[in-house]
Amino acid sequence: MNHADIIESTRRWISAIVIGLNLCPFAKRVFDAGLIRYAVSDADSEHTLLDDFTRELQWLASTPISAIETTLLIHPHALTDFLDFNDFLDRAERKIEELGLDGVIQIASFHPRYQFADTKPDDVENYTNRSPYPMLHLLREESITRIAAPESELLEIPERNIATLRALGLAGVLKLLAGRASDG
Repeated sequence: MNHADIIESTRRWISAIVIGLNLCPFAKRVFDAGLIRYAVSDADSEHTLLDDFTRELQWLASTPISAIETTLLIHPHALTDFLDFNDFLDRAERKIEELGLDGVIQIASFHPRYQFADTKPDDVENYTNRSPYPMLHLLREESITRIAAPESELLEIPERNIATLRALGLAGVLKLLAGRASDG
């Protein structure tokens, strides 16, 4: 699959799942405004991905927020095993600190086999963070602060997302994902 196809599949997922189910109340604004950078990494190892991640952090930090607000670093060939991906997140957080970007950029993680602690692989709540490809979402903390609701409302988002997916049920989520895949 080429980069354009990977990006288009990711955009359809954001539109149908993230925005369509309102899993992230902030996504629609940046999606509609074209303020998301879709960076596809050809990395096939953790080391190469860390290099790409570093470049994307530096790029986002040096780019005006009015041009690009957030970045999705999509890496279809690296860290395809969820446990490896999850372990990598600690290295990614350390890299943010090393670059002096702690408090500036934070990571949200998405993976096709995402699984929260204390859940079974097929539990529907895992789909809040399941994406077509492994990806690291680089978010500017300034963006979150600027548009964020009161902290109590932000803390309710994960609970609301789980309730939304549970109401839809696993069969409903899978049907929605199948529809998204066939749109392409």
